[in-house]
Amino acid sequence: MHLTYHTDYALRLLMLLAVEDARLHTIAEIARRYGVSRNHMMKISRTLVAAGFITPVRGRNGGLKLAAPAEKINLGAVISVTEDNFNLVECFDAERNSCVISANCGLRNPLRHALQAFLETLRKYTLQDLITIPGSYKDLRTLFGTEIAP
Repeated sequence: MHLTYHTDYALRLLMLLAVEDARLHTIAEIARRYGVSRNHMMKISRTLVAAGFITPVRGRNGGLKLAAPAEKINLGAVISVTEDNFNLVECFDAERNSCVISANCGLRNPLRHALQAFLETLRKYTLQDLITIPGSYKDLRTLFGTEIAP
């Protein structure tokens, strides 16, 4: 299983908003901080806004913020929205499957079960879990260059 860069940076964007939840963040600032293009970050933020994970605040001092508390944002739900497909092998895509052995192949079921287990595991975690691993919150805040609250 390989997650796309879209999902990877969507999770990073959400983690930044969760760690620095006291202020709004612009797309340009987030893109600069992560070293990705503004256009790419714009696409990611559109996906997250459409799914209801983040809220845009318009205006001169606008930016992005979480639409819900970090403990209410489910990791499995984010990944389900940001990944374009979960076709681990060709036969998972009925329209494009040209595998000559797919009718009698035993690989499909174990891979489906593995994919289901993968997504089920991710559904057990929230955004809050990603930023509260012992020692990581302080580390993330330091990496983001944010002052650590007492």
